[in-house]
Amino acid sequence: MTANNSNQRIRNAFQRTQGRAALVPYITAGDPSIDATPRLMHALVKAGADIIELGVPFSDPMADGPVIQRASERAVKRGVGLHQVLDMVAQFRRDDTETPVVLMGYANPIERMGQQVFVDLAQQAGVDGVLTVDYPPEECEEFATLLQQANIDPIFLLAPTSTETRMALVGQVARGYVYYVSLKGVTGAGNLDVADVARRLERIRQHVPIPVGVGFGIRDADSARRLGEFADAVVIGSKLIETMEAAVVQAHDQGKTPAQADQAAIDAAASWLQGVRENL
Repeated sequence: MTANNSNQRIRNAFQRTQGRAALVPYITAGDPSIDATPRLMHALVKAGADIIELGVPFSDPMADGPVIQRASERAVKRGVGLHQVLDMVAQFRRDDTETPVVLMGYANPIERMGQQVFVDLAQQAGVDGVLTVDYPPEECEEFATLLQQANIDPIFLLAPTSTETRMALVGQVARGYVYYVSLKGVTGAGNLDVADVARRLERIRQHVPIPVGVGFGIRDADSARRLGEFADAVVIGSKLIETMEAAVVQAHDQGKTPAQADQAAIDAAASWLQGVRENL
């Protein structure tokens, strides 16, 4: 299949950006609560999100830093698994048929469900892309084919340590967009070297014919804007979740109800993201 066979919603999202970087917030499904997640997704779209990355909670999120790990742990304690995540996507789809939703997670929950069952349910729910951290492209050709047959984009990571061979392989099998991890290590860590990211994206684009998004380590509107000058998308996760955590703590300190705390988290996340979007 060619890169033109990618999911229509994802293609449309990049076409709509009209020369600026697409804004891709990452949130963990089930955090701040199960009921709040679809509302949070809608609020982020209103704040300027072009694509939503929805994290699938997992008990051992090895690629994630402490902020996303905490969110995943909270969601797991609430009983959020892959079925519940797909239910959230389906709920979101009732009112939003345009914004792409990409699931980001680990292989274990998919393997437990069964690849074909997962793909069928994801298609029914309205999932547009799947990024599985521990499915390297050379080991998941069959899964990538199942996704493509269901019009779901298999999305892959590239890192500062990726070789030319890995870039070429990702360029062949990835659809939708490629996610460049701008820092070594876990999400949300360290400081960005924007010039280095720009150089690496130049190399990646020699092998990858689809949009390249950059994530890990984007902490504020200024870093998002600087990366957005050469990246096709900026992905923001840890800072968004930190913003919601702080809002929930403040709401609890003020004696607010859980529902009010959820709304405070949604409002804080949307406000912060809108500030980023206005600077892109």
